[in-house]
Amino acid sequence: MGHHQIDKLDEKILQMISTDARIPFLEVARECNVSGAAIHQRIQKLNNLGILKGSEYIIDASKIGFQTCSFVGIFLKDPGQFSNVVKELGNIPEVVECHYTTGQYDLFIKIYARNNQHMLSIIHEKLQPLGLARTETLISFKEAFRRNVPINNMDVDD
Repeated sequence: MGHHQIDKLDEKILQMISTDARIPFLEVARECNVSGAAIHQRIQKLNNLGILKGSEYIIDASKIGFQTCSFVGIFLKDPGQFSNVVKELGNIPEVVECHYTTGQYDLFIKIYARNNQHMLSIIHEKLQPLGLARTETLISFKEAFRRNVPINNMDVDD
């Protein structure tokens, strides 16, 4: 899981495809002044290294009926529960992210619910039965922006 050396061509490819995952390889090749086969090989290499983890369509949750986005800090009763709780959280479809954290929370999750009532039912019916010490919920009014990590000057070590 270490840092992988990538060159300027890899960097340019990553910049282009992170902006538009559906960009044709031939368009990337033209912009990079290399062959389409070279781009295909580079993309395959980036996938094999685990730098790229596929491509995705981003669904606008509100347009399909999920009006409430919340972040929930989870406090575990017992630190030995980590793997079991994470496994159970993975079985709850509304939980779209789960992070191990430092600081006051043991885990931090992101949940999409149809509305506040649905959010309450997720907390009561799906989270509380996991045997948590407690939770702290923050409701997001609106996502201001989302982006990938920056893909420039990656060869600089700080």
